[in-house]
Order: sequence, then structure tokens, then C-alpha cells
Amino acid sequence: MLTSEAIMPDKPNDGKDPILNGSIGSITKTEHNDEYVILRGEHANLVFLFLNEHTLRMKLFFGEEPDLSATPAIVEQAAKNAALTVEEREGHIVISSSELHAVVDPLNFSLRIFNARGELLLEEKSIAWEDKNKVTFTASKSRDSYFYGLGEKTGFLDKNGERYEMWNSDVYEPHVQDTDALYQSIPFLIHYEYGKPAYGLLLDNPGRSIFDMRTREDRYSVSVTSGELDLYIWIGPSIKDAVSRMTEVTGRTYMPPKWSIGYQQSRYSYMNQEEVLDIARTFREKKIPCDVLYLDIHYMDEYRVFTWDSKRFPKPKEMMAELKELGFELVPIVDPGVKKDPKYPIYKEGVKNGYFCRKLEGDIFIGKVWPGLSAFPDFTDDAAAEWWGDHHRFYVKHGINGIWNDMNEPSVFNDSKTMDLDVVHGNNGNPKTHEEWHNLYGLLMSKATFEGMKRSMSGERPFVLTRAGYTGIQRFATVWTGDNRSFWEHMAMSIPMVLNLGMSGIAFAGPDVGGFSHHASGELVARWTQMGAFFPFFRNHSVIESRRQEPWMFGEQIEAICREYIGIRYRLMPYLYSLFYEAHTTGIPIVRSLIMEYPEDRNVSNVCDQFLLGPSLLVAPIYRPGVCSRAVYLPEGIWYDYWTGEKLEGGRPVLADAPLERMPLYVKAGSIIPEQELRQSMNESSEQPLRVRIRVGSGHDGIHRFSQYEDDGRTYAFEAGRFTLREWSVQQSPGGIRVACDYASDGWPCGEELILALSPVESKPTKISSSGNVETDAWIYDEAKQTLQVTIKVKHSFELQIR
Repeated sequence: MLTSEAIMPDKPNDGKDPILNGSIGSITKTEHNDEYVILRGEHANLVFLFLNEHTLRMKLFFGEEPDLSATPAIVEQAAKNAALTVEEREGHIVISSSELHAVVDPLNFSLRIFNARGELLLEEKSIAWEDKNKVTFTASKSRDSYFYGLGEKTGFLDKNGERYEMWNSDVYEPHVQDTDALYQSIPFLIHYEYGKPAYGLLLDNPGRSIFDMRTREDRYSVSVTSGELDLYIWIGPSIKDAVSRMTEVTGRTYMPPKWSIGYQQSRYSYMNQEEVLDIARTFREKKIPCDVLYLDIHYMDEYRVFTWDSKRFPKPKEMMAELKELGFELVPIVDPGVKKDPKYPIYKEGVKNGYFCRKLEGDIFIGKVWPGLSAFPDFTDDAAAEWWGDHHRFYVKHGINGIWNDMNEPSVFNDSKTMDLDVVHGNNGNPKTHEEWHNLYGLLMSKATFEGMKRSMSGERPFVLTRAGYTGIQRFATVWTGDNRSFWEHMAMSIPMVLNLGMSGIAFAGPDVGGFSHHASGELVARWTQMGAFFPFFRNHSVIESRRQEPWMFGEQIEAICREYIGIRYRLMPYLYSLFYEAHTTGIPIVRSLIMEYPEDRNVSNVCDQFLLGPSLLVAPIYRPGVCSRAVYLPEGIWYDYWTGEKLEGGRPVLADAPLERMPLYVKAGSIIPEQELRQSMNESSEQPLRVRIRVGSGHDGIHRFSQYEDDGRTYAFEAGRFTLREWSVQQSPGGIRVACDYASDGWPCGEELILALSPVESKPTKISSSGNVETDAWIYDEAKQTLQVTIKVKHSFELQIR
């Protein structure tokens, strides 16, 4: 805890910025070929290249030749160079793709970047340095600038006026707005001004870096403290475009097994085998849906990874058999620290084969974590990563399909809280110090875990959860926001954290529901469960000394609320799973800030307390105790209250009723939301037909669409075309309602019976006709509720006309 001593007036640090003496100077020579352009300056050089027509890479270097290798943040297949042209125009050097133009003033280096329409995207103000390893890039901003991204940083949605460090850190406390470095470092920033095209900027430097949107009103800066200034710039024009194009280069969210999208229950720790089974049985007895239970560090033998504590978990295979029968998956924690013990096989193998991180002089780095003195695998070495990954067969043989990576910043119990900066990572023959490569450790551990599990799982998809990561982590793991508290403020703060993770390319993310440490109240758990049911990652987790947070621990009322909202998630699974597929194929996040969907609405630039699940559901959580109503901003269009069906005009705030059992939730007119019958787990089958809910009543404003995706939910067969993709559309006109379904792919056998549920339908139809070999079995119209239910049997594309 800090005291007032921290702000003594005579402290040596006066807070002044470092003196940046270095600059590029004038451009003395231009060299180029079909792939890249080198601008040689008086004091430093720059290389420009295009990965594709809308992605510019710019790297500063001081030697003769640039190093064009990329970090693991960049997917290998994306690191290809697109065609470029170089020409001189009116004394400027213009480097172009078909979509981007980098315009350089060679007399005293300056840079402006334009899109193909001639609109200015980025105006560089300076590239300067204190020394060659401490470089700052500065670009212009205005009073109308908004900044998004940067991963899970604390604070509000818009990051203008803030300053953040990128340095993966184990921060047990406090998570407050001036905690500027947490577990993830995602150095991707989106700059947006209303009426102008957005752009995205990625600093690919896994050492310590700083993004400063606070210090100056007219500019922001990106600084590195070691390594190189390596920038990627993407055009929009929309925020969605910038995210999608960034993930085209850094990778898209992996397609998870469907069970990992269900509700998950954890605690530090479930202490023994019987407790785990009792929790599982209680979920089933109480009819609260749940798919996943977790094991924290107490399942291990003195915290040795890849072991079981034989007293606490004497029969793990028998335990797993019962869990599987009950429909549960089990996810154990695996930390990187390997106990220093000459009798421990994992430690012996790592030492013998040189798989652990070392100092330059050859000594293995030893640090203290849960097992005591421990060594740490060097995941930058492919052989070490493969060795680590293959050891996960230990879990797979027990029927375990998911792994939880924690403490992988890496966290070390010493003064620096991490590995010594002079540790050298082998990096497959291109050594890097830990100071240079720190932020990659968590990503590379998760990559090794994911790939090892995948090799061992006979075609099934693994699930990996990680605390630490770097840009590209979405290819291998799900992210949770770390050790939060059972504070209402932390519940509120998790909304912009998850939204900005989504705008940073990490779609599968969420906080610990209920808060990890402190003591949750029943009201807090109810409200947090209501919100968490609509986040991509949905896990309740609590610390060892805290009040337990299983849904039944707070009495019947809270239990009933949790049961209902967890159940809503399971009913919405076809909609949610389709959004996961969209994120996997396009990079567009599953939960979205309002600014992503309504970029012209000036009221939503910094909305932090509500969000969209896909395009259709607006979620407005209650994040303060004792609150039974709240203001909700409805964007333009027609919206319907999920609970009452009330029709509301958007483009304005409304006052929503919110007793404890109700969280404000709205459905957009024109929405198409597939639902399933309630299940207790994703392993439970159902013979009930899919129900597709269609909200009409949007007027005659065009066609509304939704892509519904289905596959087996467990394997990689979808990569070979074993999936079904239904392209739904609905259009309302004076002549009636047209519903169409086009089978873009029908590689996975789905139920032929569908129930279309349309509302509000103001009058009873006089005729329902169809095309496309559809059998219309029955239709029911409820005049009081203005609902129309049509049951159909279909195998192929069809169209339905309702008059």
C-alpha cells in the first residue's frame, strides 16, 4: 500500500519527459524493389512495405539492412508483400498500394498517410529517440479524436486522455483506472473521428512500450524502451473494417468447442475429488445448466505440473468418468513454473535437453512461484514448446479437453515480479533478452499448450484459457481479465475491458463473474450473472478465503435468477455459436460497443455501461447495488423490450424498469435470432426443432440478414466443409413479410423441422405461400400477443411469403 510519502515534493523524479535528441533528418537516398522501399536518412533509415493493399508496415532501423522478420504476432501466411509503386510528386516521395498512399517530405522527414480517395488518415509529427533503443513515434489527434483497442486496459471505452504501458504484469491488486499495465499487452490502437475514416495502428514490439494519449492535446505518442519501432497501419474506413483487417494479419479467434461457450464454475480451489463431484451433482439436481468445472493449483502434487495429488484426487480417471456421464468437462490449471527437484521427471527432462530459460552465461533462471524454486520453459524454442505441449497427453488420457494457463506473464515472486531482464530466450537461433521479448511469453505458452492438446486429441478442438497474452493470442486461447474483485466498480469496469478486447481482435473474452477476491453479495452475483450470460466467456470464479459463489449459495431468489439467465444463454446458443463463427472468419467481435454498429451516432462514442451481443441484442446491465431502474440509450431504429415486447423508437435514452430479477434487454427490429430448447449442457441432445425468432415491425427499410452456423461442435470436420450455413433474410413491405433462407453450405446434417416465430404481426395472415420444396405443417396466430408461429419441414433453400 502506498502512503503520502509517494508524492513527496522533493522526489528526484520531476516528471519531465526524456530529452529526445535523435531524428531521421533529411532523406538522402531512396532504394526500392518490387517488395519494399528503403528511405535512408541522415541519422536513421525507414523501410516501407505493404502486406496487402490496405496494410502498410513501416520499420525504423539504424544499420545497413532492415530485419524484415516479424514476431509471432503476425501470422506467417500474412507476412507477404503486396505490389507497390514509388514516385516523386511535387518534391515528395509517394509510396503506394492500390488503397494506401504514404507521402514523405524528404527535406526534413515527415509522413502523411492517405487512402485511395485522398482522405488523410494519419499525420506523423515526429520520430525521435533518446537513444537507439528508446524511440517515440508521434502522430496528430484533435479534440474530436477517439481511441479504442489496447486490450483489457482499465478505464472507460474511449482511451483519449489516458496513458498506458504495455508490460504483462501479475496485478492482484488494485485494478483501478491508474493501473496502466495488466496481464495482457495488445499494442493495437484505433483512431476515429466522426465523419472521417478510421485507422488502426499496431506496434509490434513485445518489450515495454507506452501509448500516450494524455500528455498533449494535439498529438499522441507510441514509445518503445527496447527493441525496434515496427508499426503496422490499417485503413478502415470503419472501426469494424480496421479490426477485421488487423485480424487478417494477426489471426482470427480460434473456433472453440461448443461446450466451452457454456456456463463454467470455478474456485481457488475445489480441494478434492469428492467436492468436485458434489458440485457437479448439485448443478444437475438443481437444473442449473453448466458445462465446465475447473481445478486450481491444489489438484497437483505440491504444485508440480502434470501430476495429481494422490490424497486429494486418488482416482482421477473414475472422477472424470462420472463427470463425463453428468455432461461436464474439467479444465485444470497449468502454470509455467516447474519445481526445481532432481527427482521430478519434468524438471530432469527440461535440464537435460536445455528447455529452460537461461542467462547468457548458461545458468538456468530459477525463480520462486507456487512450487517454490522453479525453472521456466523457453517457449521461444520450438523443441521446448513441442516438449511442453506433448506433456499435455497426461491430461488428455484422463479425458480432459481444456487447459487453464495462469501465472504466465510470467509471474515470479521477486522484486521485479517477473523473470530477470537479462535472461536470454533462444528464439530458434535468434536470441532475444527477456527485456525485449517479455510480452510474448504468455502467447507462446498458450500456443505450445493449444498445439500440444490438438496433437493429442484425435481431431477434437481443444480449449485453452490464458491470463497473459500479446497480439495474436486469439489464435490459441480465450482471455479472462484476471484477478478482479467482488466490487460493483469492477463489474462496471469489465464492460469496456471486454469491448476493447474485442476491438483489439480478441473476441473470446470475459471477466470472472461475481469477482475473484473479496466477498460477493447475492445481489452482486445475480447482477453479474445476468451480464455475464451475454459475454463470450462466462465463468464464475472466487478466491480461497472468499465467500463461495456457486449460484445456490445465496438463497432461493438468487439461485432462481442465476438459473434463468444461464438458461437464456443456453437457449441462445445457436445465435451465440453463429457469432463465434463470424468472429472466426471475419474478426468482428461477438460483443460490440455501440460505436462499432452505429459509428455516426455521436451519443455512443464512450458508452461503457451497455453493449450489443451481435447486431441484434442490446444488453444494459445493472452495476450498482439497490438500483431498480436505469437509463438505456437506444440507437436509431425500432427496438423491442425483450421482456414485455413494448415497441420503442431509438435514437434516444429510455428509462428501463429493472427489479432484481430483470436486466434491461432489447431486441432490434429486423433481427433474426435462432434459439434451441433449454439443455443442461452442450453434450445433451434434444429432439426439439430449432426455433428462429424474427422481430418484424421495422417498417420498409430494406432487408435484414443473419448467418446461422452449425457443425458438430467438437471436431475440425468443419474445415473440410462439414458444416451448415443458413443465410436468413427478412423483408417487410406493404404486400406482407418475406422470409428467405439460403443454404450457403449444407455439409452438416441438421434437423429438417424448423419453427419460425414472428412478432409483432399486427393482423392474422390471409395467406402463407412458399417456394423451395417446403412443407408447411401448421401455423398458429395469437392475436393478443401478435405472434405468428409457422412450423415447416425443409432440406434446402426456401422462401416464405406471409400476406
